[in-house]
Amino acid sequence: MSNCSFPNEFLLLPFADTRELQLLHFGLFLGIYLAALLGNGLTLTAVACDHRLHTPMYFFLLNLALLDLGTITTTVPKAMANSLWDTRAISYKGCATQVFMFVAFVTAEFYLLTFMAYDRYVAICKTLHYGTIMASRTCITMAAAAWGSGFLSAMLHTANTFSLPLCQGNVLDQFFCEIPQILKLSCSDAYLREVGFIVVTAYLLLACFVFLVLSYVQIFRAVLRIPLEQGRHKSFSTCLPHLAVVSLFISTGTFSYMKPPSMSSSSLNLLLAVLYSVVTPAVNPLIYSMRNQELKDAVWNLMTECISEEINCLSSPAYHS
Repeated sequence: MSNCSFPNEFLLLPFADTRELQLLHFGLFLGIYLAALLGNGLTLTAVACDHRLHTPMYFFLLNLALLDLGTITTTVPKAMANSLWDTRAISYKGCATQVFMFVAFVTAEFYLLTFMAYDRYVAICKTLHYGTIMASRTCITMAAAAWGSGFLSAMLHTANTFSLPLCQGNVLDQFFCEIPQILKLSCSDAYLREVGFIVVTAYLLLACFVFLVLSYVQIFRAVLRIPLEQGRHKSFSTCLPHLAVVSLFISTGTFSYMKPPSMSSSSLNLLLAVLYSVVTPAVNPLIYSMRNQELKDAVWNLMTECISEEINCLSSPAYHS
């Protein structure tokens, strides 16, 4: 224990060794980040501004967009800055902040996706009682429970992880501060308590996933009873991409934290992290929002109004004077 310490900074995993590849990764991440900002930002603006979208489903989509923006903003800008400036360092406090925010957003998204599946189950399988079951107060309580659970879990994991002394250096095998990579640096047996917390959290999230899958099974059974083939196709084309993205998010995130040390490698760690922390927040607007005709119409109307106002402003005499 005499060699254990709390370092002033950590060194993150670089994406490449050559300057050209570093700039390539910067450009790639910049494109993904801007796409995520645009997609989630349009969802937020459309739902907030269009009163026709003030329903439970779109309320949950608004919260999902906020969580996706938080998730990708926590990790990607720092990774882009490191690639651009050819550095690997992140301060100890910066690393702790990154862990806290990332765990909070990701955990809250797990729970929110579960509530969204329940909302769709009630909408399709209990249509006549939907307004009663999914009342405004119920939706607000669900969203608050998701956010609260995320930040409570983040406080627990961050406080426990960063109370551990480290005796294996300060080099992390990941492009952002990820708890399993920090635990690898801890002194022997000192990390077992945090591992226990991770296992408990994983079981809770597994229970959410089972509930989510069962909800979609009931949805599919109800959809198959729809007499019109067009209605069945529309429902399946919406639900199947949802389930695919959720499965990708949960499977990669859980495996990243629960995989045995013997399966750990830099390339595998990087791939898993990119899938659940970068790809998922970027594609969620396409899967959940932009496939929805009502939301697309709201976004189009919003853009049309903005363009019209800009044209009127440019053509007004006051502007030219």
